Amino acid sequence: MNFDLEKQAHSRKNILTGEWILVSPQRNLRPWQGKLEKPKLTNPEPYEPNCYLCPNNSRSNGQKNPDYKDTFVFTNDFPALIEVDNNYQSKIQNLLYSRAVSGECRVICFSSRHDLSLAEMDLLAILKVVDLWAQQAKELAKKYNWVQIFENKGEIVGCSNSHPHGQIWASDFLPNEVIKEELQQLRYFKLHKSPMLLDYLRLEQIQKQRIVSENEHWIVVVPYWAYWPFETLVLPKRHVLALPDLNKNERASLAEILKNLLTRYDNLFQTSFPYMSGWHAAPSNGKNNEHWQLHAHYYPPLLRSAKLQKFVASYEWLAQAQRDITAEQAAELLRECSIIHYKENL
Repeated sequence: MNFDLEKQAHSRKNILTGEWILVSPQRNLRPWQGKLEKPKLTNPEPYEPNCYLCPNNSRSNGQKNPDYKDTFVFTNDFPALIEVDNNYQSKIQNLLYSRAVSGECRVICFSSRHDLSLAEMDLLAILKVVDLWAQQAKELAKKYNWVQIFENKGEIVGCSNSHPHGQIWASDFLPNEVIKEELQQLRYFKLHKSPMLLDYLRLEQIQKQRIVSENEHWIVVVPYWAYWPFETLVLPKRHVLALPDLNKNERASLAEILKNLLTRYDNLFQTSFPYMSGWHAAPSNGKNNEHWQLHAHYYPPLLRSAKLQKFVASYEWLAQAQRDITAEQAAELLRECSIIHYKENL
């Protein structure tokens, strides 16, 4: 029996979590039903007087931002994690569990300009963001087990401020998704004596079906097990545990490949492409974490146009994650996008 992954329903395993995803390509009678919406030309200004992230503006707590010229970091005014005495634990009849957690939350402004996104910033400006990520990760890892660097971009994913920025949440515990990745990578390393994501990277280089972009030090793929329609995984080609471990050339190459990827995203539907993204690195627990490989996840919610998003429906909440367009089709569509930002041609 000939089975066609591009046409017939099947499941794919997410090797980082151990979970399965249902892929249903037969729901698309043709591989692409995309629609280009007319670009929304809002023409934001480089400075917004009412933005609490712009230079010299006051934030909601009354503190004034410095007259910064590129990047700027400050402690989140409304943090989800705070430093507390974390000795508290409670268990009631083996049914109700709680414990104290301690942490720290920071905000990173990528640029002083309100009208730019990472995709529209130049390489030198993006490199400053990469260096700041590494510096912050190194500083916070001295105190916390986990440092989560992430970005929410666009109103569709809940970002209420369009000023280019991201966040860092550092915690004294490993979050659920990280625990899954820890267990899967450790299990693979014990069996095969090599980091799982490096072996996966080499397989992608052989198959060449899901690669979106590649340079000397980095590769971007739509992972075989992708859930979001245009989900991508950013991987260094060398065995690297954390952002501070990247050398000068790798950081410059990372800025280049991020510029490449995020421009392709914007060009796909000619819109400022929304996404959720973040870095996963080895925990800072003092253990031998050679099974880990540094990587970044990009989870964009858009499906077939600038206004049509993927919704998590009942079957997915109740049973299993599901997608229609295959990873291979998504990678091809992203590869076909120009690396020259569409706004440069308007």
